[in-house]
Amino acid sequence: MKDSEIPDPFAQVRASKGYAEIDDQGDPVTMLLRLKDVRKTAHNYQTFTSEAVPGRIVVPSEVSIRSTRQIPFEVDPPMHGAYRAMIEPWFKRPLQEKYQEQLRAIIADLLKVLAHGEKLDLVYDFALPLQSRALTLLLNSPMEEAETWISWGTHVFRSEGEALDGSKADVLYDYIDAKLDQAVSHPGDDLFSLLMQGEVEGRKLSKEEAKGVMVLTFAGGRDTVINAVTNAMAHFASHPEDLERLRREPELINTAVEEMIRYFSPLTHMGRVVTEDTQVCEHALKADSRVSLCWASANRDEAVFEEPNQLKIDRKVNPHVGFGFSHHNCLGATHARQVMRLLLKEMAASISSVELIEGRENWEVWGDFRRKVGYHQLQVKLQPRH
Repeated sequence: MKDSEIPDPFAQVRASKGYAEIDDQGDPVTMLLRLKDVRKTAHNYQTFTSEAVPGRIVVPSEVSIRSTRQIPFEVDPPMHGAYRAMIEPWFKRPLQEKYQEQLRAIIADLLKVLAHGEKLDLVYDFALPLQSRALTLLLNSPMEEAETWISWGTHVFRSEGEALDGSKADVLYDYIDAKLDQAVSHPGDDLFSLLMQGEVEGRKLSKEEAKGVMVLTFAGGRDTVINAVTNAMAHFASHPEDLERLRREPELINTAVEEMIRYFSPLTHMGRVVTEDTQVCEHALKADSRVSLCWASANRDEAVFEEPNQLKIDRKVNPHVGFGFSHHNCLGATHARQVMRLLLKEMAASISSVELIEGRENWEVWGDFRRKVGYHQLQVKLQPRH
């Protein structure tokens, strides 16, 4: 089958113009491709707002399938900071030793069950269960809930081959509504209950605000984590020397995680809405138009990264934006990093080799650009260490 390489489709246009224009459901988007422009624009919330109509800053736009504002993702400072201050301690729990041990056990158990030299689908037999079971830790929900989330597939807003799927979105919204109602009638120690009891700026969070946090939690870290996990294991199949090096030099694991996030860029881009006439890259932008911060292009910027199309697990200088940038840096980044860190650690300890059998690659199409983000299916064999 094809190699695990993820090509950079943006290189030529990034070097020549620094931006590209695409159509998104009749609401055009200017894609910003250079790291310096992406970082500068992400920081300037006064001119490039996240607080637009719910769903409009996402690319592709989700305006047609939701009216709930994702919090704090679709809120600008200073209110963004107020929401974040309330929930950020919860999302830092993956730094705790107990949390990490529970997550390590989930990963180790999955690897142990699957590493018998039999063919398996890495997406549905490993990455999706791992993401869903790990999410039970993040929400502090019963492990049995993971089976419900697994049944939703690899994306909560899309079916395979479909840009958007409103019926799938309704399944998520109904689930969250029911859990929030349960948190009011029977409070527990999970994230749903924390939100329904929480306060921001001296007032109780509304149910709609709590729902906005939960929609973001479910949608933001699903296919991105699945893509990162799947791509990492595919990389070790094509580059067994990297897995062997992590066995010899475990101190490289954190560096390798950051490099994989840079190289894979599990989320291609995220949008903003322009609040006033301005320009980027000497390109004029009209008020109420949309831009995208193309993390995937910025993370391959040859003006910043040496040999950007090489995945180097010992890369020293790595100012990637794989988790976003500035005040909107990904709320779930601590959890995602721990998933990847413990995956690499457990693979180095227990897996001898990964063999790719066959796969069906997952490509996103943005105008003239085709970007590989991972796999719809990936048949592999895992060999355990003896």
